[in-house]
Amino acid sequence: MKATVIISVYKNVKVLSLILESLRVQTCKDFDIIISEDGEDAAMRQFVEQYDWFCRYKHLTQTDDGWRKNRALNRAVLAANNEWLIFIDGDCVVHRRFVEMHLRYAEPNKILLGKRVKLSSDISTQLLDSTLSVSDLPALMWRLLFFNRGCRYVDEGLFIPYFLSFSLRSTRSLTGCNMSFSREAIMSINGFDEDYVRPAIGEDVDIYWRLKANGYEPISIRNRAIAYHLYHKENWTEQEENKVKMELNIKKNQIVCLNGISNHLPII
Repeated sequence: MKATVIISVYKNVKVLSLILESLRVQTCKDFDIIISEDGEDAAMRQFVEQYDWFCRYKHLTQTDDGWRKNRALNRAVLAANNEWLIFIDGDCVVHRRFVEMHLRYAEPNKILLGKRVKLSSDISTQLLDSTLSVSDLPALMWRLLFFNRGCRYVDEGLFIPYFLSFSLRSTRSLTGCNMSFSREAIMSINGFDEDYVRPAIGEDVDIYWRLKANGYEPISIRNRAIAYHLYHKENWTEQEENKVKMELNIKKNQIVCLNGISNHLPII
């Protein structure tokens, strides 16, 4: 099986460059990339056009009209050439075996749940100014486990080989910056719900309950497919509006969203 890696981005070219370098060195090469931009940034377009690409890619843009990540993601799903879809955010770099592990556990009826370690400001700065390489992170995580320097969830950054199956920790949550499932799965629930116009919940928690309710089985790939979240100030805090929206949909058992991927299908 081959994968399409969908990267959600907004303006930060320097971080995208770092993400792509972490994807360049993947042990598994059976993937292409879609850059799903919630905007039309000129610097981003120039960077993508001039980048030394190592795989097939697409760059999708849309007008910058508030938070419309779910709309961008739906368009990316439709543009994907491969059946298995891996999602990462534009503030996360990945372990070199990230794609390999997502594909190793991929099955049509599964949802794969990965996690992320939150890097400190200091380590993030070192990565961005190239005094620290992404390839240095796996060994660094083991050192930070005993001598932490401000990182959070360091245990999520420890790669544990797949043959140690007894060590695979379960999780009951879906993290939007590290998840994968089939194209058929997301199409079956009409994609991401575009009624969510604020960050959080709509692009992961809402997807999770709807996929599970539609018969898809969640599988943990913690400590297998690892993402490293770069430090930045949070640009959102209020989630109540999204929580209310989701709880209402759960009460109505609205598994197939009304305002979703069908908006972008051609009218026959």
